[in-house]
Amino acid sequence: MSSKDAALIQAYFKCFNAGDQAGMLACLADDVSHDVNEGGRRRGLALFANFLQHMDRCYKEQLKDIVVMSGDVPGRVAAEYVVHGTYLATDEGLPPAKGQTYILPAGSFFEVTNGKISRVTTYYNLQNWIKQVSA
Repeated sequence: MSSKDAALIQAYFKCFNAGDQAGMLACLADDVSHDVNEGGRRRGLALFANFLQHMDRCYKEQLKDIVVMSGDVPGRVAAEYVVHGTYLATDEGLPPAKGQTYILPAGSFFEVTNGKISRVTTYYNLQNWIKQVSA
C-alpha cells in the first residue's frame, strides 16, 4: 500500500469520527461507487452525500480500533474496525429506535484511483446489529 493510500483512508475515517461530511466527501472521487451493506451499489458524490445525511439522522457512530491493510494490488485497501453506535431514529425496515447502543465489528474495502477513493464497500453482520438493538 502506498503511504498516500493509507493516509487517504485514515483521513476518511478521521472525518467520519469527527462528523465531517464535507471532509469525507473531499476524499471521494466524483463517480465513487458505494456498495452498501446488504444493499445495492450507488454511484456518485450526490448519492453518497444523501447516504451520509440519512445515516446522521438515524445513527450516531464512532469507529474504534481501526486497522488499515493492503495486499499486493496498488490502489486496493481494506480496513477493519469496531462501530460504537447509538440508534437515534427508526430506519426503514429495521426495529424501532429508542436510543439503543451497539458495538459491532465491521470492515470496508476501498479502491483508490488518482488519489481519491473510487469505491467503498462496507460489511457488517446485520443480524448481530438487529439482535443488539432488539434486546
